[in-house]
Amino acid sequence: MVRGAALKCFLLLVLTAFILSCGGREAADGKIEVVVTIPPQAEFVERVGGERVAVTVMVPPGANLHTYEPTPSQLTTLARAEMYAKVGSGIEFELAWMDKLTAVNAEMLVVDCSRGVEMEEVAGKQALDPHIWMSPRNAKIMVQNIYQGLVRVDPDGREYYRQNLARYLGELSQLDQEIRDRLSGVTSRRFMVYHPAFGYFAREYNLTMLPIEAEGKEPTAAGLARLIEQAKEEGIKVIFAEPQFNPQSAQVIAEAIGGRVVLVDPLARDYVASLRRLAEELAQAMK
Repeated sequence: MVRGAALKCFLLLVLTAFILSCGGREAADGKIEVVVTIPPQAEFVERVGGERVAVTVMVPPGANLHTYEPTPSQLTTLARAEMYAKVGSGIEFELAWMDKLTAVNAEMLVVDCSRGVEMEEVAGKQALDPHIWMSPRNAKIMVQNIYQGLVRVDPDGREYYRQNLARYLGELSQLDQEIRDRLSGVTSRRFMVYHPAFGYFAREYNLTMLPIEAEGKEPTAAGLARLIEQAKEEGIKVIFAEPQFNPQSAQVIAEAIGGRVVLVDPLARDYVASLRRLAEELAQAMK
């Protein structure tokens, strides 16, 4: 789906080209400027890059990956960036914008964070699930791809990056084990969520995700009735919803089953803390 007017895109590119011609590619405070697509990647880059990097996120907290358009100020930063870490898994923002973004800065190294990640299909659809970062094991692969990119653009920082990488990979391994331990004793392993962003998390920890949204669309009245009946049959009392989407359907189901809606953010910047909270909420909901 094409986003925004062609004229708007052209003007943004012209603006960026003008900035490049006037200001060059000097990084803020002498740091390596890295641009990422989503907030969780910012933690990945910052934990490996430490004080040697400055990170800019293209899709900010609370924004919708399916509809967001870059701002002129973001393109200004992109024009001087040395590296772009894309998710690479087919998320809609990147499908719509990556060619335009790379055209702004042809010298920028583009790192595909999905390289080496085993992609899986969305349940019931002939399409790959783009939410690869929702598994700590996948996150470890993404982080290693980022490390390799940082070494390419800043070889002098190799040892510094290597040490940071080792520490963060250890933290992600610990997170993975904590989640397994926390969810090991739950009796019901099915949960209902508005947008199907938790497929990799569910598969990793032997859970079943029941999405309310179908192919990007709100459920029909009949579909909503079926979901309510399914929630009752499964004994589900908590409906999970993401802040990027209207939780109205989730609230309707929660009211019908005498349950509640819990907001969880798959795009939270504090990745480790966010997944730890998700596991805790799921454990409470499925006990």
